[in-house]
Amino acid sequence: MIKILLVEDDESLGFMLQENLNTDQWQVTWAKDGVRGLSSFRSDSFDICLLDVMMPHRDGYELAAEIRKYDQKVPLVFLTAKNQTQDRIKGFEVGADDYVTKPFSVTELKYRVEAILKRCNPRLDQNKTVQTLSVGQAKLDLDNLLLHIQEQERQLTYKEARVLQLFFQSPNQIITRQEFLEKIWQDDGFFVARSMDVFISRIRKYLKPDDSLQIQNIRGVGYRLIAKN
Repeated sequence: MIKILLVEDDESLGFMLQENLNTDQWQVTWAKDGVRGLSSFRSDSFDICLLDVMMPHRDGYELAAEIRKYDQKVPLVFLTAKNQTQDRIKGFEVGADDYVTKPFSVTELKYRVEAILKRCNPRLDQNKTVQTLSVGQAKLDLDNLLLHIQEQERQLTYKEARVLQLFFQSPNQIITRQEFLEKIWQDDGFFVARSMDVFISRIRKYLKPDDSLQIQNIRGVGYRLIAKN
């Protein structure tokens, strides 16, 4: 049984989502504000969290930051009417895996949730093989979402691991913004250029302990991981 935490203060939307997402395979726990959402998260385990942004007592960004203190792996999806670039950037900075703008189709949300669960949850991917990629002194453990550099180990979010996977599979080759969007976010209009720059900047910091690795920004095209011999 897949367990979903839904945190939404709108009574009508929350009820509708709980009714539509509850299935034989999915169990939805609905919390009506950020405080109760955090309490629910602490008292149970969940496979994915759907978080409204604008809520009383504790907003979605604050709640996501608190959840990340307890769990670096659980996928977080924001449900929000806020669609400005700075709002998306803030969401990804606190570790969001996806960002769904209201109003949205419940069918689309289901597909997004299913896609994230299949990618992130080993129980749903029985054909998954152990994957470890190495470049320079860095080793990427895709099964456990871990980055090892020298003696340091860093827990990654799913999207951070996927970005590094693309880089590690094609060192010294240009990866276009379009490729990142299609392979990781699966929406070429979803992740604006500035948001991607912020995300890549975080990845740069993770690779900093290995001075043989450098992410190069190819202006107007994409990025390239420079791996010096």
